[in-house]
Amino acid sequence: MKVYQIVPRGYCKGVIRAIETAKKQAHHEDTYILGMIVHNQYIVDALENLGIKTIDKKGASREELLEEVNKGTVIITAHGASDNVIKKALEKNLNVIDATCPDVIKTHDLIKDYLNKGFEILYIGKNGHPESEGALSINYEHIHLIETKTDLDKLDKNLKYVITNQTTMSLYDVYDLCEYAKTQIPNLIIAKETCQATTIRQEAIAKINDDVDVVFIVGDPHSNNTKKLASIACNKANKTTYMIESVNDITLEMLKDKKAAAVSSGASTPTYLTNQVINYLKQFNYNDSSTHPKPKIDLNKIL
Repeated sequence: MKVYQIVPRGYCKGVIRAIETAKKQAHHEDTYILGMIVHNQYIVDALENLGIKTIDKKGASREELLEEVNKGTVIITAHGASDNVIKKALEKNLNVIDATCPDVIKTHDLIKDYLNKGFEILYIGKNGHPESEGALSINYEHIHLIETKTDLDKLDKNLKYVITNQTTMSLYDVYDLCEYAKTQIPNLIIAKETCQATTIRQEAIAKINDDVDVVFIVGDPHSNNTKKLASIACNKANKTTYMIESVNDITLEMLKDKKAAAVSSGASTPTYLTNQVINYLKQFNYNDSSTHPKPKIDLNKIL
């Protein structure tokens, strides 16, 4: 099968920094991560093999997760956390290691700066996502989560606003919401914060070759940037698109009558997993059953 390897793809600098930060705590006793260090279960499992435990519970905030840690070290994930979480961790005499992505820190600093200037903050993001949680918790009263145009319609138009966003959002969705906000809010400053890594990956996906008849986006279902890549491949590039965690998710039905595939991956997807998908597709022949078996995944090669 012909395979187009979309570039850039895979790890961004923030993910690499977070993983390397966590790995330095390998085999240290009582080391905990507040949530998934990055949104990829294979990475979480590989870190568990190094003795680094992930504290995670669906719907639980970082503050709630912190209640389960009473000694040792806590690692703040790449998605960031509020100052209050770090303060409470220090009050519990925990050692705090901050693996927050520099781009997320930049957004937090921007939010704090505009709050100090008397602005209301409009934050384009996904409800329940840890990055949004960290940003909103800076000031719940004056930071407003924006997911749809309806959220913008509800605002008091007499106040002054600055609009920013979760770094992993679709640049197209952010653009559309910002353009709509400009028509609704007289006193508005736009300070879009879609990170460069997210932007160039999304732009590359939108320009997939014409002869591609199936696209595979490799990433974890928790990963917002992976979901956005899949959405763009489907809705902007108009391609049959599958979001998969690994080569194991590829079925024969997905490849029936397909001659050319394109492969990309989310910013938190291990290169090892993406390369397995690429290599499997390259050798795949629908009419040759000897090319159908999948390779095994070795957790020792994830990090």
